[in-house]
Amino acid sequence: MKRMALVDPADKVTDMFVTNTLIYGPLFKELSRLGYVEGDNLIVERYSANGQSDHFDELARDVVSTHPDVIRSVSTRLALALKKYTATIPIVAMCADPVADGLVSSLARPGGNITGVSVDAGIQIWGKRLGLLLEAIQKPSNVRFLATRAVWELAEGQAVRDAAKQAGISVTAALLDDAIDESQYRRVFTAMAQDRVEALMVSDQPENRTHRQLIVNLAAKSQIPAIYPYRDHVPLGGLMAYAVDGDIAVRQSANMVGEILKGTNPADMPFYQPTKFQLVINVKAAQAIGLTLPSSMLLRADEVIE
Repeated sequence: MKRMALVDPADKVTDMFVTNTLIYGPLFKELSRLGYVEGDNLIVERYSANGQSDHFDELARDVVSTHPDVIRSVSTRLALALKKYTATIPIVAMCADPVADGLVSSLARPGGNITGVSVDAGIQIWGKRLGLLLEAIQKPSNVRFLATRAVWELAEGQAVRDAAKQAGISVTAALLDDAIDESQYRRVFTAMAQDRVEALMVSDQPENRTHRQLIVNLAAKSQIPAIYPYRDHVPLGGLMAYAVDGDIAVRQSANMVGEILKGTNPADMPFYQPTKFQLVINVKAAQAIGLTLPSSMLLRADEVIE
């Protein structure tokens, strides 16, 4: 029997099963393909911060105290919290830019107990997302970045600020409190509507994926064009996303868990970086807020939802 701890910043423990086809379904299916089946030769212990990032430190300490064979975590900040409490338990992290955020010193040779999947392939991806948003909106002057203060102050936030400066505009933060729930999103969107925000970038912190339907609904109600870091937002009514294939990233993390359970040292396992990103556009969402997207942009899109 092997023991795996699953640690999520926002998804409920009850959603961290194979029946959750969006995130955990691909994980468990790939683990099963590799020969690791929960209840057979694998014990799975599930932990969630329930959207309260001020509890990350406490949660990380509790997980490490159980001494599992491997920890599979989501979000850069959770991985950083886990790193504080163990230098020996293998950790497979799904995160943004692990080098820029100080999680590891090298993508090719992490050198410690942490490896995983970088879902953004470098912080430069935020400049690309901002460029797409500016192309769609035609030079907005009031742009926001939806994130907690901690994420805004990480490398991703700095990358957005740098890209905005290069584009000759200013992007400010639409700040969520550490205890993220529905009321937080409603508060932030109400404030943005009052401030007549013209465009929105949504950060890739996992809480924004968990609350994807709420964010999409509030953006549509406020008539704020937004670009998302996950494809999952767009079929729900989001305007557009520039993102990796989430299933591939999740399955890759499962493969890393499998290799570690077989004895591979995470120090010798390079971080996986996706090479293919997809531009997905929802034309109906654009029409609903009175936005006409450039035809050149639609032609370049990998997927257009009519």
